[in-house]
Amino acid sequence: MDFFSSMQISSSALTAERTRMNLISSNLANANSTKTAEGGPYKRKDAVFSATQVAETFRSALDRMRRGAPQGVEVTQIVEDQNPPRLQYDPTHPDANAQGYVALPNVNVVEEMADMIAATRAYEANVTAVQAAKSMALKTLEIGSK
Repeated sequence: MDFFSSMQISSSALTAERTRMNLISSNLANANSTKTAEGGPYKRKDAVFSATQVAETFRSALDRMRRGAPQGVEVTQIVEDQNPPRLQYDPTHPDANAQGYVALPNVNVVEEMADMIAATRAYEANVTAVQAAKSMALKTLEIGSK
């Protein structure tokens, strides 16, 4: 694996984790949204990650097929959580049904915060990998200049 492949793999992960973080932020922001444009309460969204090949030359593609090579990651789908909304009794709420229950989003704030911490750590790990690859490349250039 060359320098550029490691950078492409890490950058694909940075992009995927940024998308995941944006979805988590959206979920938290809408944790109490009882109405959406589609009707009904907001539905929690989550990213589906999938392994993907990094951009490469024909030769490296043949080598990868021969020995197996690392892969990047991409967000292939954004899915809505199909769990039912949570019902809360509040007969004074304008969106309450005939029995006095309000349908609230299926967003668990504690779960979202745990996901946010995991996404942040994954992002930081990939930034560290990019910095390490950059440092190795700079050290290689220093060797050649002496």
